[in-house]
Amino acid sequence: MGLPARYAFLHGGGQGSWVWEETVKALKLQGDASPCEVLTLDVPGCGTKRERTTQGMTFDHIVEELISDIDDAGLTNLVLIGHSQAGTVLPAMAERRPDLFRRLIYVSCSLPLPGQTIIQMIGDRVHGEVDEEVGWPVDPKTTSNRKRAEIMLCNDMSVADTAAFMQKLGDDNWPQASYQEKNWRFGNMGEIPSSYVLCLRDNILPIRWQTIFAQRFHAQRIVQIDAGHQVMTTQAQALAELIRSEV
Repeated sequence: MGLPARYAFLHGGGQGSWVWEETVKALKLQGDASPCEVLTLDVPGCGTKRERTTQGMTFDHIVEELISDIDDAGLTNLVLIGHSQAGTVLPAMAERRPDLFRRLIYVSCSLPLPGQTIIQMIGDRVHGEVDEEVGWPVDPKTTSNRKRAEIMLCNDMSVADTAAFMQKLGDDNWPQASYQEKNWRFGNMGEIPSSYVLCLRDNILPIRWQTIFAQRFHAQRIVQIDAGHQVMTTQAQALAELIRSEV
């Protein structure tokens, strides 16, 4: 038997490592006799690091800490999987320590243009109203943050699953610096093999924008999955199988 596959997972905005629980379980239970090692990472202020003070922390501090977490775990030759806002961090991690990673997998990830913040990339209008902005599925000026989150994240969940998922939200906050950063680096994109998982029912990032982001990441492969933005919650088994197949 060969060496086990090694995976590191990074969550998106407003969430923590807890979001990957079902996918990690599915990954480990697949009956193909291929062992794996898994590390779930937390951005400061999220998940297991909720109590951390992030005031004064820079974007580079976030990247350095995540790299340090991987070093502390003693893992190399990793498949690094990120979701949503994690797309802003994965390229910086790969640029900083390319020796750690064998493949990057972007799950419905986003990446602003250089000189643009995440907030500017999203904008404040409804999807399609401003061609250069991602937009929102509903008017952010007239819809509460919680209702907007439910519409964006739970559109392919049952009523019970929606209630359970929404109860988990609200305690995880990325450092403010992550929303002020503008120095996105594209120079090393494509040097490490990568795939982009396009979620066909995503209510945050329309298919057009996911395709644009896949191009920005220089992803060699785009694979589709019939799920909303929280694919790791609603289609954990299918996502685990897709990740295995991409490796």
